[in-house]
Amino acid sequence: MKDFRGKLAVITGGGTGMGRALAQQLSAEGCHVAMCDVLSENMVETKRLCEADAPAGVRVTTHPCDVSKEAEMIAFRDAVVAHHETDHINLLFNNAGIGGGGSILNDDREEWERTFGVCWYGVYYGTRVFLPLLVASQEGYIVNTSSVNGFWACLGPDTAHTAYSTAKFAVKGFTEALVVELRVNAPHVKAAVVMPGHIGTSIVINSSKVLGKGEAMDMSAKDVARMRDQLVKRGLPVADVEDDQIRAMIQQFGIIFRDHAPTTATQAAQVILDGVRNDKWRILVGEDAKVLDRMVRESPEDAYEKSFMEALQATGHLRMGG
Repeated sequence: MKDFRGKLAVITGGGTGMGRALAQQLSAEGCHVAMCDVLSENMVETKRLCEADAPAGVRVTTHPCDVSKEAEMIAFRDAVVAHHETDHINLLFNNAGIGGGGSILNDDREEWERTFGVCWYGVYYGTRVFLPLLVASQEGYIVNTSSVNGFWACLGPDTAHTAYSTAKFAVKGFTEALVVELRVNAPHVKAAVVMPGHIGTSIVINSSKVLGKGEAMDMSAKDVARMRDQLVKRGLPVADVEDDQIRAMIQQFGIIFRDHAPTTATQAAQVILDGVRNDKWRILVGEDAKVLDRMVRESPEDAYEKSFMEALQATGHLRMGG
């Protein structure tokens, strides 16, 4: 699929980050876009940015949807068909994701399963629901967002990261299986798995909202205590720091994660779309992702040791532990 003009792309998590950047770049090339997000206010800005640069006649629609709920994904699909007056789509970006539920031992089960539901079931339901519309097209592409945590299941040897990593491993395996299945049963439809490293997005900020916790400054005393313990384990001298200072640190971390990443969301979207144009099924985004992929493949038994993290940080990557 070399040209996106006149095509129809569906994007989950289109309100911010890579989803917004994909919507902007696709619509600027003349591609119609239907996006969903659980935070509707963010989509308003994405739509405005898209329409500012899109050629005349390009249709951009927004749809509130919780991707972890199949009924809402079915409603999203039906709305896309109705609003775009179509019987097919060409591109599906299963992009929506949140963080949370790092520890299966210490975190709330509800948070763990909410994170897993968005990051895994969002991809599964998206594929289930929209696949018939892709098959109905002359050419189609499913692009599923995994992560470096789809082949490296932690944020370092001292930080549990189970819900997100489990989901992203599932996305990676599912997409690789789709590569084969589509070749057999629908060769005009292709699949790609995207594995980004640290990308400048609002995932840290938005995850708390999606989990029902509000802004960082609204963190409960229980969550603050848990975060303090995690920071102490990482070697930060915050054992005696006041709760509001911890909250301010977390708020600042979300801003730094978004604004000082080695790869911007715009750059990530460019890499992803170039991957589609070049028929790639495996798309690593960011030099940190490429370095980490190589190191895990070379020394899989060492991947969760402190020496591995030290060697990774010596390359200049993932110094923030993300």
